[in-house]
Amino acid sequence: MSKFVLSLHTGVADQHCLQNLSRFAHAALQSGHQIGCIFLYQDAVSHASDHLQLSSDELNVKKVWQTLSKLGIPLMLCVTAAEKRAIDINNTGLFKVAGLAEFAMLSATADKWVQFK
Repeated sequence: MSKFVLSLHTGVADQHCLQNLSRFAHAALQSGHQIGCIFLYQDAVSHASDHLQLSSDELNVKKVWQTLSKLGIPLMLCVTAAEKRAIDINNTGLFKVAGLAEFAMLSATADKWVQFK
């Protein structure tokens, strides 16, 4: 089986992209594959914001991330992208703050890197 690393590049407004990532992750795990991490980059770091508030009729973004975390998938966000977007890197909830170098090392050990943009 393959080992994947996934990256998300879009903000919370692009809920379709997050749903695609979640479906892919679930399908990959159910098929016996591994997921080394999900890395939030560019505008996707907004998913880790403590100030995230969406309407009740929208996708429950926090629940999606909680479900992925419970599956044992490490959730990471780019420290530089977060700082540029004024995300409090000391309060990122489920997400571990990481740099591109750490993500590059994980990508180098994976069979495939799948980007969701």
